[in-house]
Amino acid sequence: MFVALTGAVAEMENSSGSAQRAVRIVTMDVVVAALVFALGALVVYESHRLGSGWDENGPQAGYFPFYIGLLVCISGVVVFVQGLLKLKSDARVFVRQDQFGQVLVILLPSAAYVLGIQLIGIYVPSAVFIGLFMRLAGKYSWLRSAIVCLAVSVTAFLLFEVWFKIPLPKGPFEKLIGF
Repeated sequence: MFVALTGAVAEMENSSGSAQRAVRIVTMDVVVAALVFALGALVVYESHRLGSGWDENGPQAGYFPFYIGLLVCISGVVVFVQGLLKLKSDARVFVRQDQFGQVLVILLPSAAYVLGIQLIGIYVPSAVFIGLFMRLAGKYSWLRSAIVCLAVSVTAFLLFEVWFKIPLPKGPFEKLIGF
């Protein structure tokens, strides 16, 4: 990728004097601007596909989203160009490697949790998520983690499914117990 070739990752010294890798702010500006542009382009494309002009009754369904998407694209291009212009001169750090590792400790299990909800419902992934976080991040005992994660999931199940009659995503375990 272009950003990686132009010094996206900088070397910096930490408090102990050793070199540590870090991502610069300007690199993140360029990456986020590209993502914003892509999102705007998707909105423009879909709005145009729906109809982004006028007909005899007024604006078509995609008229307003088309122009909003266009503004989002223009904003993305402006930030992208600004980032490219500052790429060589701005060395401020966005995140160090050790900090990014701490973010991933939360982000990756959270992403797995969301995927788990989509695949097997909300109750089992919630119990696993809570239990593992208590054990691994909170350093609680396995017994305490198991008790709390089961209590939270059972309470949520009773609260939503039984008392309030609000169906939440279910998987094979809930079908096994008759829900």
